[in-house]
Amino acid sequence: MPRTILVVEDEKEIQDLLAHYLRKEGFSPVLASDGETAILKARKEKPDLVLLDILLPKADGLEVLRAIRSDESISRTPVVMLTAKGDETDRIVGLELGADDYIPKPFSPREVVARIKAILRRSRPGAREPEPATLTYRDLRMDVGRHEVRCEGKQVSLTSKEFRILQALLSSSGRVLSREAILSKVWGEDTHVIDRTVDVHIAKLRQKIPFLAKAIETVKDVGYKLRES
Repeated sequence: MPRTILVVEDEKEIQDLLAHYLRKEGFSPVLASDGETAILKARKEKPDLVLLDILLPKADGLEVLRAIRSDESISRTPVVMLTAKGDETDRIVGLELGADDYIPKPFSPREVVARIKAILRRSRPGAREPEPATLTYRDLRMDVGRHEVRCEGKQVSLTSKEFRILQALLSSSGRVLSREAILSKVWGEDTHVIDRTVDVHIAKLRQKIPFLAKAIETVKDVGYKLRES
């Protein structure tokens, strides 16, 4: 069964071009031309990945991303943002909201398809090395199989990338992880994402789980480490 890609783009020529290349590579594209329709189709179709433009009528791409990440039934769906070239602010906000990657315009349709394949490959069950069933740290408990994190017994809502960064830190407690190592573990070796992305996601983890503000140490010019419990 072909994997479904929700293409959210209001420029018909770009939408048709992306749909053509996706079909050519064996994907099943679902199309939306505005933010409100995108949210409805994401909830109905439950796509394998969302390709999301930022500048959209009715609801912009960041609003769509917020809606996806706040809906439990689709919150872990990979989202790739299409951004105007050089628009760093939108990229950073998108990453803070839980975007998995971004592609600046203008882009090559072949590159878009290659990036989609890479993300889906990394998110495929069994694509990563086996991890312990549960990871614990102080009052924090991570159930890897259920993709669930609880702190003091209360469930913490994390994006897929926040979950995997925390998983990497828990698995390497006491050891320094460089930003490059975190990018490789979480986004994959063929990632095009900048180092700043890691800092954005670490900040969100510290915000959502307050005791991590001190537990996750910043190692200047290198990366991060989780203090030994």
